[in-house]
Amino acid sequence: MIFHGFPSSSYDYNKIWDDLTKMFGKVVVLDFLGYGLSDKPLGHNYLMVEHADSVEFLLKKLGHKRYHILSHDMGDTVAQELIHRQNKLTEAGKKGELEILSVCLMNGGIIPETIDMRLLQKVMLNPWLAPIAMRLSNRIMFKKGFGEVFGEKTQPTPEEFDDYFSVIGYNDGHLVTNDLIQYLPQRFANRDKWVGALEQTKIPLHIIFGPSDPVNPHNTFLKKYKELVPHSGVTELPSHISHYPHLEYPEGVAKAYKQFFESWKRNEASKKQE
Repeated sequence: MIFHGFPSSSYDYNKIWDDLTKMFGKVVVLDFLGYGLSDKPLGHNYLMVEHADSVEFLLKKLGHKRYHILSHDMGDTVAQELIHRQNKLTEAGKKGELEILSVCLMNGGIIPETIDMRLLQKVMLNPWLAPIAMRLSNRIMFKKGFGEVFGEKTQPTPEEFDDYFSVIGYNDGHLVTNDLIQYLPQRFANRDKWVGALEQTKIPLHIIFGPSDPVNPHNTFLKKYKELVPHSGVTELPSHISHYPHLEYPEGVAKAYKQFFESWKRNEASKKQE
């Protein structure tokens, strides 16, 4: 199961899709409500718990009970909520209808105190400035804001910028940006629950990290993550890779994720032999 981030969509995974389908019998992907090709209701209260509910509903509808998670950015927080739910069941000695087998995170503000928000994010969180900015949104502004979270050497091509702009703007998507970005305050409000989920979980964890990320700076985020979640594996990509590693360095992400998945399979085989 793969989760995209803000402000994009499941299209973010197009460069590693073939690698994922070779690794797994089935890959399930969705555009969360408000994103990509999904409905984008104006004024809706977009909650991370609702996104997590959507994931669980979809998996049950498809008849899948056990699953792996690969997530990025806002999708990391959806993963945190799902991990929290499974932790609670485990603590109570119960087993739910669904079971997370492993979680691999990518760059995202999962430790809120380490986030360095971009100017555009701050504008979109402002209730007075956001409506103006959303209506003035155009390709030039989008390219500048979106390009800031890519490395200097790994910028999208002009055609890719157009693709992302089109998908984000589909069905007047630019008009719900202020609603969607409220996931950031939710991270701070639920910090202990969601960071605690990573600290406490027994689910195998890994993170694939682009060190040039301006939103989640290497010297603060990764240091704090290793301190809080020492049981997690870490793959640090080359220094020029930034916030969108699966778009900037797809072959490196695919290799790192495959290594994590193969390690998980070996551990599972070893448990069965005990």
